[in-house]
Amino acid sequence: MKLKGCDILIEALKKQGVETIFGYSGGAALHIFDALYKFNDAHKEDGIQFVMTRQEAGATHAADGYARVTGKAGVVLVTSGPGATNCVTGIATAQMDSIPMVVITGQVPSNLIGNDAFQETDFVGVTRPIVKHSYLVHHVEDLARVVREAFHIAETGRPGPVLIDFPKDVQIAETEWEWPETVDIRGYKPKLDGHRRQVRRAADLIMQAQRPLVYGGGGIVLGDASPEFREFVWKTQIPTTVTLMGLGALPETDPLALKMPGMHGSRAANYAFQDCDLIIAVGSRFDDRVTGKLEKFAPNAKIIHIDIDPSAISKNVHVDIPIVGHVKRVLPMLTEMVDKTDVDAWRHQCAMWKERYPFRFEPKTDVIKPQQVIEEIWDITRGDAILATDVGQHQMWAGQHYQHIEPRRWLTSGGLGTMGYGMPAALGAQLAAPDDLVVCISGDGSIMMNIQELATLATEKLNVKTVILNNNWLGMVRQWQELLYEERYSASDLHDNPDFARIADAFGVKGMRISHPDELRPALDEAFAHDGPVVMDVMVDEMENVYPMVPAGAALDEMVGGLA
Repeated sequence: MKLKGCDILIEALKKQGVETIFGYSGGAALHIFDALYKFNDAHKEDGIQFVMTRQEAGATHAADGYARVTGKAGVVLVTSGPGATNCVTGIATAQMDSIPMVVITGQVPSNLIGNDAFQETDFVGVTRPIVKHSYLVHHVEDLARVVREAFHIAETGRPGPVLIDFPKDVQIAETEWEWPETVDIRGYKPKLDGHRRQVRRAADLIMQAQRPLVYGGGGIVLGDASPEFREFVWKTQIPTTVTLMGLGALPETDPLALKMPGMHGSRAANYAFQDCDLIIAVGSRFDDRVTGKLEKFAPNAKIIHIDIDPSAISKNVHVDIPIVGHVKRVLPMLTEMVDKTDVDAWRHQCAMWKERYPFRFEPKTDVIKPQQVIEEIWDITRGDAILATDVGQHQMWAGQHYQHIEPRRWLTSGGLGTMGYGMPAALGAQLAAPDDLVVCISGDGSIMMNIQELATLATEKLNVKTVILNNNWLGMVRQWQELLYEERYSASDLHDNPDFARIADAFGVKGMRISHPDELRPALDEAFAHDGPVVMDVMVDEMENVYPMVPAGAALDEMVGGLA
């Protein structure tokens, strides 16, 4: 059966199991959108949902949120030129956080590529540093294979975004439709099983250690290895910290959980890093926001590092025992070789730090504290919600003061730190999990970055609750300027913000404005009970800072703030 390229693409996406596509239409992709329309018209009960966001950046972030909740590659479909370039930040966000995504961009006809045609961009060239792989489809005969390979590459090994750039002439060229059932890509064979001798060496070192610390990262969540990770931690009874990206890998209500480490991490986790004699790093990458000053990081510790990406091992810190493999496959091998560790004194020390130095704040009767908002959300949901955040102070407070219980329930831009990520990511999460409560925690700076997606929430009738911690500043920038720049508040004042509740109302979304502590809990209860999207504009203490804080260039145990 001969089909046009645009029809082959839709058939291939369906064959791949794609249920939802996010994007925005445009000239160079109209053949594809027409093919999608006809496919859905012919398959009314079994079509592919297309969610039209109001800007392409929103589409990429929505696909990202969808992918983090489902574990499957999020799919984006946009046009050429500005449609494609608007996706750059979302693609880079996915690349930094290892999120599987397939981005399909319409492109000008092949004979116009390189001629500065209308809405032409060398998008393969633009995105080369921020994708896992990219394809420019020259021949329609290659298309089905390209789609099959793109999803395989995006979802296996260390996940990431893959680009398919699809010229208009190839979209209407015809060939026989044939789906490749298997994938065999020369040179791409991710190593899944760890070397048994290395795993044995790691087990021996763990049983010899006096002050071991487990350091888990986002790779545990992305690898669906939380059950294996928990079994290892519970069997060995080793104190454990997980990064911002790994929250939920181990329940934070667990006695062994020390909360997240790093610049705004817990004192218990940071002290444990600096005093331990062994780090068991699982699916983490020793990011600079975790390690602080590298020369002073974990000075007494040997390091075991388990990661599927060999390039991540010894990239930032020297590793004594590297184990390359999928954490879901390696951890059971390691767990089988170890027993409960005989480190009662160390467990007691970590528990003492945890009890003595919790995340804390001082409530007030006349102004809402931002941490109070997060703790109220926790009290209402008890972990039974998906949280998406933007980037800034509110992100750190959400990481600190919410008790993260399960994986794939926490969506945040960790590596790139993308403002404007939260609302569209929450949108994608709600489509991935329509029966779950999805809460977006945002700031008054971040919310403006993609506020147009309120229209998408209203159109799709998505039950997302957006809570804006509004302090009239770019809060994290203001905090740094207060502490490090002698209170020179340059380009961080947002007192000219609009009324976000009224903006929400204009988009057809329920808007609420809360300014007094007594109003907070009743307003949250009302918002969460409302059937449909809500925006809560919560006016919080303008000068509240995120503590503790490891200043730039300091060691992890040189924290400031956060003490009673």
